Amino acid sequence: MLCDLDGVLRRWPPIGDLDSAHGLPPGTFAEAAFAPERASAAITGRCTDEQWRAGVAADIAARFGSERAAAVVAAWTALTGEIDPEVAALLTTARRRGLPVVLVSNATTRLEADIALLGIGEYVDHVVSSARAGVAKPDPRIFRIAADRAGVPPERCLFVDDGPANVEAARALGMTALLFDGPDSLRALLS
Repeated sequence: MLCDLDGVLRRWPPIGDLDSAHGLPPGTFAEAAFAPERASAAITGRCTDEQWRAGVAADIAARFGSERAAAVVAAWTALTGEIDPEVAALLTTARRRGLPVVLVSNATTRLEADIALLGIGEYVDHVVSSARAGVAKPDPRIFRIAADRAGVPPERCLFVDDGPANVEAARALGMTALLFDGPDSLRALLS
C-alpha cells in the first residue's frame, strides 16, 4: 500500500488562514509559497526547506514589509498539521494484515522532522520523500521507487492520494489507485 501524506494521513488548516491572520490580501501567501518553480525546487530537493521559506519571506517582504513577512513565515513554519486518526487506524490495520505501507510524499527536506514530531513512523514501514528522491508525483519514477521499497511490482500496489493527476499516473503504471475523498472510501476498499 502506497499512501500520500498531506491530504490523506495529515490534515492542514486552510492556507488562507495565514493571509487573514497577518493582514495580507487573500491568496498572497499561497502565491508566494506555491509559485510553480519555487514549489518544484522545494519538493524535488533542488533547495532546502529553509531556502524555500526564505524565498517566500523575501517575496512577501518586497510587497508588505519584512516584519509582516517574518511573522507569516514564522506562523507557517510553526504549523505541523495533524494526523487523521481514522486513516492512521486503517494504515495500522493494513500493516497488521501484512501489507507493507509506504508513505509517498511530495515533500521538502523537512519531512523527516515532521515524521518524528508527529509520530508518523508508527503507521508506515517506509517513506519515499520527493525531496530525497529528486522526483515528485506524478512522475512515474517516484511510484517505481515506492514499489521497490514495498518489495513488489507496481501492478501489486494500491496507491492512495488526494490528487487526481497522481492517481492517474499510478494507474498508468498498472497500480490500483484510489482518489482519496475521506476515510470511508479507503475503509471500503480495504475491506
